[in-house]
Amino acid sequence: MIRNLVFLIVFYFGLIFFLILFIPSLILPKYIVVQGGKLLGHWAAFCLKYIMATRIEVKGFENILNHQKYFVVCSHQSIFETLFLQTLFNNSVFILKKELTKIPIFGWYLKKLGCISIDRNKVSKENLNFSEDVGKIIKNTNKILIIFPQGTRKNPDDRSKFKKGFSRIYNDLNIACLPVAINSGKVWPKKGGLVPNQKITISILKIFPPGIEQNKFANEIERSIYEELNKIY
Repeated sequence: MIRNLVFLIVFYFGLIFFLILFIPSLILPKYIVVQGGKLLGHWAAFCLKYIMATRIEVKGFENILNHQKYFVVCSHQSIFETLFLQTLFNNSVFILKKELTKIPIFGWYLKKLGCISIDRNKVSKENLNFSEDVGKIIKNTNKILIIFPQGTRKNPDDRSKFKKGFSRIYNDLNIACLPVAINSGKVWPKKGGLVPNQKITISILKIFPPGIEQNKFANEIERSIYEELNKIY
């Protein structure tokens, strides 16, 4: 209980401090904001390691492509991956719920990074055209798109069907997809306190090349991520 309280105070105090510190970067080149995102990822890992005694392991670095366009599909169990993935993938952007962009300061950073927001509660022209927005980012920049196909944070044992938007991106843009499985909910669950003395494993799985039939691709990505989560749960 006390350790949880200490973690929350230290982590969120640091988070607010860094966000305020980097406010000037909002009018500077986007590169500076990217570095701020990486700093927040390292800060989250630091707090987990030294307050919650969390061990963090990254597997599968060899599966990251260096000279080919791709996007990342990742499981989503906590705020951890939203921050830490920025330390693994340079110049990354997210598809995220629109409410996040309305948070003062934090939302400004998300917009500066070029993140794509979606209103999950309604079907709008903006939502329907998100694939076009993604296409512009991937074709015209060196950014790496990260998407959480579960839609929101899930419990570690949740195995509900993925939303299909990621397979539409794969099919429409004809690019590779890199699946990632993270069991962060073991330590930082959606509900309840943090759990000390556990290990977070980030598994970067084998890349899926372009050209696979869309429904088969969607099913195989879901299967590969859930199979890996079962191993590291």
